[in-house]
Amino acid sequence: MTSSAPAVLVEFYATWCPHCKAMAPVVEQISEILEDSLKVVQLDVDLNQEAADAEEVNGTPTFILYKNGRQVWRQSGEMPGEVLLHKITSALS
Repeated sequence: MTSSAPAVLVEFYATWCPHCKAMAPVVEQISEILEDSLKVVQLDVDLNQEAADAEEVNGTPTFILYKNGRQVWRQSGEMPGEVLLHKITSALS
């Protein structure tokens, strides 16, 4: 995969968040499934407070999908992997 992928999924998470821990293997799997069309970036809100504030992240995990630099989808909370995958692929199509 090249770093110039037009789609980027940013996950804002916290190391102490049980929902984030549950989503970790899901996010890793989606990263592998969509590796040719999606770059996944994970930001710890405790270490990246400025970025979390800029994106108005109020809960973890929060997923924000960008396509060509523009936000096209956003959702917070734990969800099944197939739901997250469907939301991402729908927003990218």
